[in-house]
Amino acid sequence: MSEVVQEPTHRSGFVNIVGNPNVGKSTLMNLLVGERVSIITAKAQTTRHRIMGIVNTPELQIVYSDTPGVLRPNYKLQESMLEFSESALGDADVLLYVTDTVETADKNEFFLERVRGLQCPVLLVINKVDLTTQSGLEELVERWHRELPQAEIIPISALNNFNVQPLRRRIESLIPPSPPYFDKDALTDKPARFFVTEIIREKVLLYYQKEIPYSVEVVVESFKEEDERIHIQALIIVERDSQKGIIIGHKGAALKKVGMMARKDMERFFDKRIFLEIFVKVEKDWRSRDNMLRAYGYRLD
Repeated sequence: MSEVVQEPTHRSGFVNIVGNPNVGKSTLMNLLVGERVSIITAKAQTTRHRIMGIVNTPELQIVYSDTPGVLRPNYKLQESMLEFSESALGDADVLLYVTDTVETADKNEFFLERVRGLQCPVLLVINKVDLTTQSGLEELVERWHRELPQAEIIPISALNNFNVQPLRRRIESLIPPSPPYFDKDALTDKPARFFVTEIIREKVLLYYQKEIPYSVEVVVESFKEEDERIHIQALIIVERDSQKGIIIGHKGAALKKVGMMARKDMERFFDKRIFLEIFVKVEKDWRSRDNMLRAYGYRLD
């Protein structure tokens, strides 16, 4: 009598990454997913939407979700960003609360209180351990044990890829049995147009100073894909005429530079030649207008 070989149970789950701005959430997300799906720059608030990156193996599907940094909102756009972060608490199978060796444990206590009430496993990831000493880290671990007693604490350095593999293995061990939520060849839940807007916005964040990047939204007007190249027309939206002048620059030099940097990244991302046209448009105070925020994909309710 032949022995029945039991198929391994498929496991799927949502692993949601939350925490304060600039603690390294997007860097960690990209390490875990293995693709560059989240914007990484030195400026706070670079992630405005909830972005999912999907890891597939034959027996496993992990849906990682990178969220905007937690902050008390000052205008409508930030209210929507906080809504994206709070929504990540509701559907997590595993929550990664990312902090670093610089910020204090009681920052944004209102959000921490929500985390304390969760029933799912919470992994508290202390990033940037390369910037502290052994004794400093031990003190930090003790402090976080008091703040989040139910959390399992894992120190890492995302930038140096230190201790990320043990974190990955621990996450995998916590994923529950479930059929896949997405197609097994999916990398992300976002369409190609979304990554065009994120790449352009990243270049704006890198190239311009002060308040300009935070007043900018990017909209793809046209995305036409052919066998060997993609034609893209995009709009950079700003709030004031003076910002439009800064974005364009003297004789269009600044906008041309941003376009060139974005096109190179897009060609790597899509593995095709890119024909990119970028225009600039003023939408007065768009960050505080409900109709504009909804049109740009932000959730307000």
